[in-house]
Amino acid sequence: MNMALSSSSTHWSSLSSRFRYPRLSARVLSSLTDDSSKSSVRISADSAAPKARFVARRTESVSVRQLQRPLSEYMSLPASQYSVLDAERIERVDDSTFRCYVYRFKFFAFEVCPVLLVRVEEQPDGCCIKLLSCKLEGSPIVVAQNNKFDASMENKIKYDTSKSEVPVQQLTSDAVIEVSIEIPFPFQALPKAAIESTGTQVLGQVLRIMLPRFMAQLVKDYHAWASGDTSRQPLGTGKI
Repeated sequence: MNMALSSSSTHWSSLSSRFRYPRLSARVLSSLTDDSSKSSVRISADSAAPKARFVARRTESVSVRQLQRPLSEYMSLPASQYSVLDAERIERVDDSTFRCYVYRFKFFAFEVCPVLLVRVEEQPDGCCIKLLSCKLEGSPIVVAQNNKFDASMENKIKYDTSKSEVPVQQLTSDAVIEVSIEIPFPFQALPKAAIESTGTQVLGQVLRIMLPRFMAQLVKDYHAWASGDTSRQPLGTGKI
């Protein structure tokens, strides 16, 4: 399959205003934003530290008008022929591994920019994108969490193999993200349930915005390939 890996820009800054922890005290906010307190949040990993767990899942389907070269043929291409749609955000590591630079977004007063290493596994009805590792870039308090969280992600892209001859096919993406993170010290005064609810809502919003854009780019790439464009050149420019 000619799987197109893409990273989509969103109005990320709106997340910080839409999903706020309730009643953050002035003391907590001060400890988070004051440069003099940066060393205090760089605590070493401690198995006894409280952890929060965020889980989000979303399924997105699109209708694909099949051209002379069918979608099934496109989906059966080897990973070495997969197209990287957005060269500004995606780089190929090897035939089946890609590094994805997610757009920077604001969460509260902090910049977050995840860098994902993913592997694409071919499957009979499509492929599965799996997260191998994730590195956080951005504000100091964000970078300080790099040794204090675990993340997993799977995105299964498939089509209906029983209807390969129909003029219009359905292409489906089923994605799930799970994050387990040590709660930074300044946030430990907040209810764990509130932190987990907020984190889960943010992940859900990320999937709600990114998956439709990803699927639209995938369909566009299929139509380019099916029309005879075998260059596999990226079509994205790093913008929304």
